[in-house]
Amino acid sequence: MRFLLGMSAAALLALTASAAAQSPPPFSTRKVDGTDNVYIFRYQGHQAMFVVTPEGVIATDPIGYLRPQAVATYIDEIKKVTPLPIRYVVYSHHHFDHIAGGKPFKDLGATFVAHERAKQHLLDVNYPDVVIPDLTVPDTGGRITLGGTTLELIYVGRNHSDNSLVMRLPKEKIIFAVDFIPIRTILFRDLPDTPNPLEWEVSLKRTLALDWDRMIPGHPYAGGRLGTKDDVSELIGYMNDLSTAVKKAADEGKCADQAMKEIKLPKYESWGNYNDYLPGNIQRYCYYWSRGY
Repeated sequence: MRFLLGMSAAALLALTASAAAQSPPPFSTRKVDGTDNVYIFRYQGHQAMFVVTPEGVIATDPIGYLRPQAVATYIDEIKKVTPLPIRYVVYSHHHFDHIAGGKPFKDLGATFVAHERAKQHLLDVNYPDVVIPDLTVPDTGGRITLGGTTLELIYVGRNHSDNSLVMRLPKEKIIFAVDFIPIRTILFRDLPDTPNPLEWEVSLKRTLALDWDRMIPGHPYAGGRLGTKDDVSELIGYMNDLSTAVKKAADEGKCADQAMKEIKLPKYESWGNYNDYLPGNIQRYCYYWSRGY
């Protein structure tokens, strides 16, 4: 009996060790391959980019919504890379899960930057744990130049929000784009805060036309790899296929409940969140094709 109990304990220990090995640590920081100064900070399921220059650091999204420890860890990880000050924090868009919690950056003297409509949204909502941007970027875009590094702030149109910025490092041909370009993953639920799903497709085509090779996303999709232009093309293909199928259902009077039950897109069954989010995607396109909004 003692032998059998010992075997069971050993098996349990092995299973626990295996599960721990498969679970990623709560946070990580890594330098992007082939660059001297571009880093990705991940805390649980959110990611931010920071760039180190001889004159200081350009950071992005604080990712501290309801978790101040994420912000403290983010700053500590930057300090492990460089003692230089954090000069800027750039918001990708106004959604709290990416930009809340930035006060510790502000206390260190960072200047906060966002699209002008992001600032207006934040002023309207007045959420207490979001730093209001100091500088804003219009639809025509802007740039930050620090220590010989240029970060372009590009507005490509309405998509996941009306104020998302694509941040492009022209020398490295890297972009940082958050939430509106998931990698081989179905779009979030019913596309909340999406003014027009067809405009989202236009913004993807504009992003595709920019000069870049790799994309840092705001979430660790597809095992945490960087995105490519092929990923953007695949997403455009998904949205086109979804739109075509839903428009047909709308013309047949099946929107929205019947369409949500009947429409299947087997080509994309292997994508993340296929079963969970496809019905919501269908519902959003149903509203567009059957009700005009």
